[in-house]
Amino acid sequence: MNKTIKILLADDHLLVRNGIKSLLEEEESLEVIGEASNGQEALEFAKELKPDLLIIDVRMPIMDGIEAVGNLHLYSPNTKSIVLSMHDSDEYILKSIKAGASGYLLKDTGKLEFIKAINIIFRGGKYFSGDISNVIVSNYLQNSNSTPKKTPIISSTHGLTKKEVEILQFILSGKTNTEISNSLGKSKRTIETHRFNLMKKLNVKNLIELSSKARELGF
Repeated sequence: MNKTIKILLADDHLLVRNGIKSLLEEEESLEVIGEASNGQEALEFAKELKPDLLIIDVRMPIMDGIEAVGNLHLYSPNTKSIVLSMHDSDEYILKSIKAGASGYLLKDTGKLEFIKAINIIFRGGKYFSGDISNVIVSNYLQNSNSTPKKTPIISSTHGLTKKEVEILQFILSGKTNTEISNSLGKSKRTIETHRFNLMKKLNVKNLIELSSKARELGF
């Protein structure tokens, strides 16, 4: 029998909370056990209710969502957090991740992706939608490139085919599968297959791990 995922919602708009709660509770495995209208209230409820997951907005009165996420471990160490926001700015995304959020989703995210993210994060993973993942990777690469270092010499393709190496370079530059397929004149499905194979060979599960592994190997 699957465990029910207990969720605490935090958003200063009642209508938004009601909408999210209604959507989540259509799933038998999800239960909203508390609602908060600001970050401080969310932390107090988290301390009392010990939810599995806090879903929180960024901009709220008294204490914003990012500050609340940063302090969540002091109130309920085992509670994971998803920032759910209408803002897709680099600043909010990166601050949320640095504060300890396990996921960042936009409020126009579809239901299937939303439920998928909740389950992945509940199981200990992290989830960021495609556009947000590109922001994270771009920032990671920018920071890496800003650190003075010797130019790496790639002496081996580490078991990757020439095409996989080419696609890896496109991915590291922030290109989507569609953009890569257009650049190479290949179908999107072909690019997805190459991408799956190279990630399997490098033993990584997401864009962040891929970027880190590629840098480690000197790509």
